[in-house]
Amino acid sequence: MKIKTNTLIIAIKGAGEMATGLACRLFQSNFNHIFMMEIQTPMAVRRRVSFCEAVHDGKIIVEGITAKKASDTDKIRSAWENNYVPVIVDPAWESIKALRPHVVIDAIIAKKNLGTNLSEAPLVIGLGPGFEAGKDVHMAIETNRGHNLGRLILKGCPEPNTGAPGNINGYTIERVLRSPCAGIFTASLTIGTLVKKNDVIGHVDGKAVIARIDGVLRGQIRNGIRVKEHLKIGDIDPRGNKHYCTTISEKARAIGGSVLEAILRKYN
Repeated sequence: MKIKTNTLIIAIKGAGEMATGLACRLFQSNFNHIFMMEIQTPMAVRRRVSFCEAVHDGKIIVEGITAKKASDTDKIRSAWENNYVPVIVDPAWESIKALRPHVVIDAIIAKKNLGTNLSEAPLVIGLGPGFEAGKDVHMAIETNRGHNLGRLILKGCPEPNTGAPGNINGYTIERVLRSPCAGIFTASLTIGTLVKKNDVIGHVDGKAVIARIDGVLRGQIRNGIRVKEHLKIGDIDPRGNKHYCTTISEKARAIGGSVLEAILRKYN
């Protein structure tokens, strides 16, 4: 079925790092009727490249593409006319019923299906563990780093959640900063800061969050946020390149390319 890219309506659940990467890939490919749905208080780690920050600040620009908070579906349509990506607070995904998209993409990366189903659109795509192609989505996409990253799955499931982040320069779990306890996170450093092992990144209710490797503070949740114990609150990149803090990752670009392929298979 052929449909012009500039008329295809695409709904994206979530507006975090991976969702933003694929939204940018689609937008740059002239799919400009995109809308993204978020919860009331999204908590991204890689905030400089996450459109969900528009929920907090009203607007964010990632690699030249602007996302703005939309209060209702009329504002979503206005966003399309003004060439930016709308992000609406819609945890129940009611906008899907109102706008009837051609494509729904679950990019929440929750490691489980939170309610996405085949009836939501002619093409429903699920990213990562928790989805089964042919059962609750039409297509699933592998999100685990490695040989199969970005593989389009037409029948079956992506690899199960490993519980460990991807390997960068030989580091996996050491890269991730987690809350030592439940409480309020207070940042000591800003995203883009070069850090050394054992540096204090911040505190949660007086308990220090300590860097376990040298690198650049690539991501960190917003200051003053209440967190649960062991929650991921930051990310250190051992490659030490500050430019990576404000640009889409290779993983998000790969997944974005796979989403683009899935849509073109259906509509081109």
